[in-house]
Amino acid sequence: MKVLVTGAAGFIASKLMYTLKERGDEVVGIDNFNDYYDVRLKEGRCKAFGLEVRKMDLADKEAIDKLFAEEKFDKVVNLAAQAGVRYSITNPYAYLQSNLVGFLNILEACRNFGVKHLVYASSSSVYGMNAKVPYSEDDKVDNPVSLYAATKKSNELMAHSYCKLYGIAMTGLRYFTVYGPWGRPDMAPMLFASAISKGETIKVFNHGDMIRDFTFIDDIVAGTIGCLDHLPEPDANGLRYRVYNIGCSNPVKLMDFISEIEQALGVEAKKEFLPMQPGDVYQTNADTTKLEEEIGYKPVVRLHEGIGKFIEWYKSDLNPLK
Repeated sequence: MKVLVTGAAGFIASKLMYTLKERGDEVVGIDNFNDYYDVRLKEGRCKAFGLEVRKMDLADKEAIDKLFAEEKFDKVVNLAAQAGVRYSITNPYAYLQSNLVGFLNILEACRNFGVKHLVYASSSSVYGMNAKVPYSEDDKVDNPVSLYAATKKSNELMAHSYCKLYGIAMTGLRYFTVYGPWGRPDMAPMLFASAISKGETIKVFNHGDMIRDFTFIDDIVAGTIGCLDHLPEPDANGLRYRVYNIGCSNPVKLMDFISEIEQALGVEAKKEFLPMQPGDVYQTNADTTKLEEEIGYKPVVRLHEGIGKFIEWYKSDLNPLK
């Protein structure tokens, strides 16, 4: 199977590309290596996993079309996106180019060059102001609280239309909070580990009263590959279209998460308690029943083990940012 992975120098995509290559798939990776966060981390992932990633931007339609024409991919995993909820407040146009224009270019290339199945990243942020938990794929997602969330909801709608119009199988994955070795430096685990290890104060939003469905990177990659291998069965409308939650289904209080990092580092954190930030939500909690029943997904890495592996990497010479 020949697979394109976009955003291949990113946290999830780099481990995904490595795992696909290890099992024998032919994999091409692209990434624009933007400086949203320290590029040394992206380059470090590629080196550690032995990946050759081509520098390319999804918004460059000509380059994307040329790539698809030359490589003739069977399937595509689109994980490239401008990430970050808070960053979308101050840099909205970056999200338009990558998450909407870039995604449209991928959809068009899939249509024009015979791709059988597109798996793409959505986000738990689409649930926005939903009060009901755990979040189910059947819940309405009409109340985004950030532009980032709005672009991810848009991706789901765009994918559905291309599935309907052109018969391309589409699988959207609503990722919940992912952590582990080589994680993003703008995410809580890395921010906390960095500050605590340096004796600096960590910012604890909503005065610590937050709940997150933290999921270890290996479980996320296993679930993503399961979806890539599984062509969706036609739904009631005859469409091969699915959207799945992919998380741990074992939500953790933010203060308990911080405690695990403190224990792994052997250092107590200095904490500054702050109000909820714009674009944030109080709780994320995935109902992964559909993914378990249809794909056989079952996360196996519990928080204590996952944090241990993350901190071991964080303290090692592999971490270019420590």
